[in-house]
Amino acid sequence: MINAGDTAWILISTALVMLMTPGLALFYGGMVRRKNVLSTKMMSFALLGVVGILWVVYGYSLSFGPDAGGVIGNLSWIGLRNVGQAPSVTYATTVPHLAFMAFQCMFAIITVGLWTGSIVERIKFSSFLVLAVLWFTIVYCPVAHWVWGSGGWLAKLGILDFAGGTVVHINAGMSALALALVLGARKGYKDGEPMEPHNIPMVILGAGLLWFGWFGFNAGSALTSGGLASSAFVATNVAGAAGAVTWMMLGWIHRRPSALGAATGAVAGLAAVTPAAGYIDPMYGLPIGIVSSVIGYYCILLRTKRMKVDESLDVWAVHGMGGIWGTLAVGIFASLSINANGADGLVAGNGALILKQMAGVASVGVYAFGITYVLSKLVDVTIGLRVKDHEETVGLDISQHGERAYGGISL
Repeated sequence: MINAGDTAWILISTALVMLMTPGLALFYGGMVRRKNVLSTKMMSFALLGVVGILWVVYGYSLSFGPDAGGVIGNLSWIGLRNVGQAPSVTYATTVPHLAFMAFQCMFAIITVGLWTGSIVERIKFSSFLVLAVLWFTIVYCPVAHWVWGSGGWLAKLGILDFAGGTVVHINAGMSALALALVLGARKGYKDGEPMEPHNIPMVILGAGLLWFGWFGFNAGSALTSGGLASSAFVATNVAGAAGAVTWMMLGWIHRRPSALGAATGAVAGLAAVTPAAGYIDPMYGLPIGIVSSVIGYYCILLRTKRMKVDESLDVWAVHGMGGIWGTLAVGIFASLSINANGADGLVAGNGALILKQMAGVASVGVYAFGITYVLSKLVDVTIGLRVKDHEETVGLDISQHGERAYGGISL
């Protein structure tokens, strides 16, 4: 039976999550050099169209359709067949099925968008589009079904992922690392050429919009407008705040508290609490946010100083490693007193949940990294991933789109 309050909340949450993709475009766009800001934003914005179409044509059916062997949904709901104004008998049973479908569409869009941070400033736009379609179909849809689909094998195992620690953050973060390894470093990166963010105020604005949208991302995943949504809402804000302050403190210890660091820390905390928000007491958002910033900060140092990998905007460190920590944190802090549909974690006396969460981390992480590596190699050997050297030098705004972000300013 449709509940008007739940329906209103899920529609609002859908809009909030949609806004996260333009927020991501600003967040990433400010971190690249001036000559690549439009190309970076264009990748996120294009996905609103491309994935928005693919989702209603076949993506929703593959992700949430009737189960086929625990691995993928069948095509019973292709083209939104059997998805209408009446509630689903399986998912979000108090809102129209179309509302739940639209809500999940926004998750798919931003998940593909997240890993674009690893390939900025050097990928051909045409190759990006091909890769995005392949990744959405072969990586995102199966993983979404494993974890959230009725009959998915990880769901049956008992994995808890409230809003996307595995499906979104580990999936995108590990894929980002694979893409960076295949694509190689930006021209001049290994020679110490400056690659500073060109517009940090833009980054701050993007981070603010992401934080705002994350309330729909996490609290909306309660799929009702009641107490659980409120609990997830508060846990989300606490973790984001803890992540921002911790990163500031780390910056102060090592040098200075930067605005870029505060924005990155907030996103790290928000990413880590995503799988846990609806299963934990909101105060556990504090340790989740704090630890996520510590992990992210030192993983960036590891990547730059030891690994020497140009994973440009640190999707792996912030989202991949943050998602791993957050998914494991569910196994520590989850409580049935918060969500009767969840489970007790270690703090509540059930250490077995951590093992299940580890299984989710390992399976999604290995699958995402391995398949993305193969897909990116396939695209590279067929149509090529990288722009030509002179196109990279000029900048992708001009070479790929024939535009510049700031008219009259010499690149």
